[in-house]
Amino acid sequence: MKINSVELDVSAVRRSQYPDEDLPEFLMVGRSNVGKSSFINALCNRKNLAYTSSKPGKTLTLNFYYINKEFYFVDVPGYGYAQRVMTQRMDFGRMIEEYLKSSENLKKCFLIIDSRHNPTEDDILMYNYLKHFDIDVVVIATKVDKIPKTKQHKHLKNICEVLDLPLSDVMLVSSETKQGIDKVHQIIEQYFLFLIIIFFFSSYNYL
Repeated sequence: MKINSVELDVSAVRRSQYPDEDLPEFLMVGRSNVGKSSFINALCNRKNLAYTSSKPGKTLTLNFYYINKEFYFVDVPGYGYAQRVMTQRMDFGRMIEEYLKSSENLKKCFLIIDSRHNPTEDDILMYNYLKHFDIDVVVIATKVDKIPKTKQHKHLKNICEVLDLPLSDVMLVSSETKQGIDKVHQIIEQYFLFLIIIFFFSSYNYL
């Protein structure tokens, strides 16, 4: 998949502010400072599309990135940031829950974790929370360039065991070296290919 155009279309805190376009949405969630913004930048082949910082907790809204005038990446505030005040955590929780409950365009979620460590309690809670809403989840294990190649498969197996997932549901990714980015593109392409197949067979049956 080649991304030719991308722009931050909407920053929202409530449903009434979501984009009006009826387009597929791919959700990005992860702990603060896990590399979510860098992952989005790498997917879009842009350096500064999503704001990155050494200080976590910079994303405060639901950010809808308009991709190729065909779909959206939706970036939500990172979870697990201890320095957020409790009222802010609750506001973020309600904001994300409203999106998960109300969005009819959400097609897939990329749950971003740190490949160097086993999933945290927050990661496990978020994964189970997403599955509670029957959302199709792919786990993206970032920062794999920080792990020796001889140990990457071991880390992958550990992540799968903690989350009780098959190996195919977890992808090792590096935003620095672009390892695994092409595979994420393929996942998005497969969704649109599926739509084309459904349209073809629907048209055939109609005829």
